[in-house]
Amino acid sequence: MADRKAESLHSSIGLLGISAGSLLLAVHFYSVPRAVPLIPSTALGVLLLILSSLLVYAGIRRSLRNASLFLPLCLTISVFWCGYGVVFILEGQGVLNDTGDFRNALVPGLVTFTLALLIIAVVGFLCREVILAMIASAVSLASAHEVAMRYSTAFGSSAVACNYMIVCLVGGYFALGRILYFLTKEKVAIPGTDLAKKKTHEQIQSTSGSMNLFAVTGLILNMLSASVFGCRLLGVTGKLFIGQVPWLWAAGIYQIGICILSYRAMDVLMATFFGFTSILKFAGGYCLLYPIWQPEEPSFPTPFLVVFSILFVVLALFLTLKSPVDGLYLLFYVAYCIALACRPKGFFEGGPQGVDVAIFAASALMTLIHLYNVKASAKIPTGKGAVKALLARSSFLKLREGADLHAPYLGYSKYADAEILGYACSVLASFAITMTGDPQAPLATVVIPWVVVAGGILKLLGGSVAFARGKTLESSAFILYAVMWIIWGLTRYGGLYGTTRSFHAAVGIIAFMLFNGFIVFCTLFLNIAWFFYSLTFLLIAVSFLLDAIHALPAGYDIAATLIFGLVSFYCFLSALFNSIFEGSCLPMGRPIVQLSGVGGGMTKCLHLPARKASSVKRIADILKNGGTCGIPTDTVYVLVAACNRPDAVEKAHHSKHQAQDRPMSLWISSLKQLEPAKHLFTPLLWDFMEAAWPSPISLVVPRGEWADFLGMKDSAKYVGTPQSIAIRIPDCSVTTHLIDLVGPIVVTSANPTGEADTTHHNQVYAKLGDKVDAVLCDGPSPENIASTVVDCTKIDSGNIGFFRVGIIPKSQVLQILEQVQKKHMWVPNSGTCTTKSQEEHVNHSHAVRNGVGTAASEETVPVQSPSDGCENHTRL
Repeated sequence: MADRKAESLHSSIGLLGISAGSLLLAVHFYSVPRAVPLIPSTALGVLLLILSSLLVYAGIRRSLRNASLFLPLCLTISVFWCGYGVVFILEGQGVLNDTGDFRNALVPGLVTFTLALLIIAVVGFLCREVILAMIASAVSLASAHEVAMRYSTAFGSSAVACNYMIVCLVGGYFALGRILYFLTKEKVAIPGTDLAKKKTHEQIQSTSGSMNLFAVTGLILNMLSASVFGCRLLGVTGKLFIGQVPWLWAAGIYQIGICILSYRAMDVLMATFFGFTSILKFAGGYCLLYPIWQPEEPSFPTPFLVVFSILFVVLALFLTLKSPVDGLYLLFYVAYCIALACRPKGFFEGGPQGVDVAIFAASALMTLIHLYNVKASAKIPTGKGAVKALLARSSFLKLREGADLHAPYLGYSKYADAEILGYACSVLASFAITMTGDPQAPLATVVIPWVVVAGGILKLLGGSVAFARGKTLESSAFILYAVMWIIWGLTRYGGLYGTTRSFHAAVGIIAFMLFNGFIVFCTLFLNIAWFFYSLTFLLIAVSFLLDAIHALPAGYDIAATLIFGLVSFYCFLSALFNSIFEGSCLPMGRPIVQLSGVGGGMTKCLHLPARKASSVKRIADILKNGGTCGIPTDTVYVLVAACNRPDAVEKAHHSKHQAQDRPMSLWISSLKQLEPAKHLFTPLLWDFMEAAWPSPISLVVPRGEWADFLGMKDSAKYVGTPQSIAIRIPDCSVTTHLIDLVGPIVVTSANPTGEADTTHHNQVYAKLGDKVDAVLCDGPSPENIASTVVDCTKIDSGNIGFFRVGIIPKSQVLQILEQVQKKHMWVPNSGTCTTKSQEEHVNHSHAVRNGVGTAASEETVPVQSPSDGCENHTRL
């Protein structure tokens, strides 16, 4: 129900945004014949940028729930209006002054989105999403009419305005219908406004799981960048200039977003491909800015483009294993990089522009195939099963498959692994700086986009994804190297460095080297490949330092970058092989230094995401069969065993070297589990437990016959002390659900005795990975402080003690006790407190043993004697 409401809300936001933008454009084109337009160009551009960001939000938020055309429609129109708006801003600010500049700036984008939206409209009509298809076709016709209007005055602007009015009316009708559906709690639905199309949840899940919904928008972005240069070759536009940069950079920015979303869709290969193409888009836009700093067209570094083509070839081969059609499509970019390498002026030459025309046509065809296969039940064949059937006969290579294909080594992540892109960017950045360039004209050679975008921005992306997957060391290295590439690339190849050298630059490089030295040391405990990867980057940092102090030997920087590039290329291939095939065809190697107790459970201990109910069930089965597991709680991670399995309790006791004065505690999920033994507790103690739980409060209660009702049997000697037991109901749904499946559990802290608490599943894995059977992973703990331990052994005499004041303050515990006491009638008698109802329970009061002792919660609690504990007790 909540998902449907959110779906209706996001659909309404998106359609209202499209309607608002269409209304603005309709007003603009109706007022074109006027001497002064009603909406100034700058204001119109800013408003379109705002609406484009709104469409991105609505499309992405809703895409996670439904495979509708709404996602590609919103993202496509968002890109359209983003570039369109910036062009209007440039025109309003007087940047596009020459005759025909405004037309030459607009036409490449208009041509692209005319065809792209037409494809979306055709698929929409075929799949019976009529409303969205009508919107797409109307915007497509408006763009086509505008192209005609720019070249011939016979086509007036009224036709464009009419098409946008149609979009406004249809989108407004649809959005209002969804809002009404949302406000009336699904009681009123206007005809034609139902996006669900009676699809079951299982159908939607299977569709979204087999296809990358964001790939369509990525392919449209490839059409956009190819259109800018292809239109110049075909004579549609008169020149390449700054007015076309908004289309290229809008495509590059959105392409990086599609790359991230493809990682979210667990499509590693397409995400890497979109990352590669974003580099080309930024480079193309950068090249069109050359008149700002020099009169001549810039030249291109040949080694970099050759290496780029090799990376595209490797990626195409691996993508062919998943989809031969996609692999063939990547070959167009192989040809594109070769064409750029063969022509010294790159994007400005006819050869690369001819390949751009081919890429435009191929991208349009791939957009149609991908979009239709996402929506339709009958698929266009792409050869997916053919290669899979061939590899099934091979005993050497076996494709990785399964639901947990992209699951992180530890825990849970919403993103697939981005290390492939990170290593590839290292290769590109290293070969890009082999071109030294002219110190007097550093911008004459195109180096900055390759170093800053590939080595900097995309490596930051890879580091962020690695951090989201729990790879702290790898993410730190990627982020550090990205910062280094950005700073050094802009400084040396952006003209900021000049011919002078600075002591401050040398100091900064030394600081980076110190950080990288620490990373090199840490990689000793990771694997051999990462050790050489970080070590060879240290060679590059040394070359930067030597250059800063005028002591760089001839050829050293090229040798260092080549070594780093080759090591990065091996890591790139290894990561590709490991993500596609089972086994380790190209291994990363074992740790050079193996510490005792670190990573000991790498081949033994099971790790499961706590967000899945199936994972909790598997943990429950392990506990029932006598296993021990690390689990998350409402405070820190704990080590647990089933209460009715003495062998498991003993194993847990010995696995963390439990000290004799650190007894284990008992956890239940509800007081109903103690209901059969309720008569063994005094009314005050029972009411206090009922009021205090569930919470991070452990209550040390007198040991008695009630423990036998929980089935402890031989486990009792490890739980609590001879006089008392600590018991708690945690305030964590995962933990209580697990206890419901297993029964009462015995708990101790998930760390060797004497060490700090574990606040992340990685810490549990590192400290006890070889001693437990499984770890239920839930990321960082919600709290870094353990529970509060309260001594209730003398609660009936008005005294409670605090063995440890944790996350719940002492005052709050006393307040809870005071509220419970108000329910009882208290009569002071010789310094003690008795209840009126105690006389009714005198027949079983002998069953409660009122000795004073302690027991441990999820952390250790020192045992105290009665005399020692008096200072900690509070009389009420």
